[in-house]
Amino acid sequence: MKIKWKNIYEWFDSRVQLDDLVHFMGKKYVPIHRHSVWYYFGGVSLFLFIIQVVTGILLLLYYKGGEGLAFESIHFIMSKVAFGWLIRSIHSWTANLFILAAMIHMFSVFFEKSYRKPREITWLTGMLMFFLAMAFGFSGYLLPWNELAFFATKVGTDIVGVLPVIGKPMMLLLRGGEGVTGATLSRFFGFHIAVFPGIFTLLLGIHLILVQRQGMSEPLDVENNSVKEIKTMPFFPNFILRDLLLWLIVLNIIAILAVFFPWELGKKADAFASAPAGIKPEWYFLFMFQTLKFVPSKIFHIDGEVLGIMLFGMAGITWLLVPFWDRKSKLGEKSRLINIIGLFVIIYIIIFTIIGWIT
Repeated sequence: MKIKWKNIYEWFDSRVQLDDLVHFMGKKYVPIHRHSVWYYFGGVSLFLFIIQVVTGILLLLYYKGGEGLAFESIHFIMSKVAFGWLIRSIHSWTANLFILAAMIHMFSVFFEKSYRKPREITWLTGMLMFFLAMAFGFSGYLLPWNELAFFATKVGTDIVGVLPVIGKPMMLLLRGGEGVTGATLSRFFGFHIAVFPGIFTLLLGIHLILVQRQGMSEPLDVENNSVKEIKTMPFFPNFILRDLLLWLIVLNIIAILAVFFPWELGKKADAFASAPAGIKPEWYFLFMFQTLKFVPSKIFHIDGEVLGIMLFGMAGITWLLVPFWDRKSKLGEKSRLINIIGLFVIIYIIIFTIIGWIT
């Protein structure tokens, strides 16, 4: 058996130069320090995205887009297809955990100042993927064509529509018309399975190449340490094996959630029915939704909702461009200011999400 595996390895090596890859991975090392645990959330996010792709493809084998078929096809998957309910539940739970893991990864990179030179492009690609992950969630939410998804999409696209100048065209682009109809479902389906995955895969490829080329960033307090020698571990196999162990733990968590808390389908959407009481978006949009509910209708003759959306947009752009306005982050006042900003954002998101959840 050993001879066979060796022959297989040699066959591939003679064609794709596997030895070069093994040698490259053998030379890579990961810094060991008190912040090292945060390195693993990038790998967890990747693992959850892979699960999303696999389960999404399995669901796509039976899903039928269209106003008259979408709900029935999901019902068929959950009731007639072997383990269909489990696959859908895994897909739905993984979508939420994917955004959570990506959010944790984003904040850990922010606090460790890992967006500094030469990692500006790595940060930009990561942030664009995070925004796309939220777009994945928003577009996929409508696909079952149930009552909750229908009215949540209507509210979400209405919010987009209030933006000055670009709001109306964006709303029409998303909906495929004035109202949320079968055309909206078709567009969201196309975005969800083709447009967003294509862009995300391209960004992911660039992101992974940059991470491999630049290596793991060291936090400022470690980088400025007077100790010349910093503890490290080999990327392969030590770090990868630890990463795989965490993947197995995450897989077990997903399985428990999917089995004991299966994702419900609800009622089929009816455009002529009244919206159910207490309708809310998914948790990762809830803090913004709740903020807009607190904003007064008019602020200095400006529509409060419009001002709120514009402020969130400006905040998102400012966060995206942090490598360019925090170019000299060191262990000092500016570093503390950045940490205060990050802590404020986290506390704000948590508090308004809880308020939105309980009210």
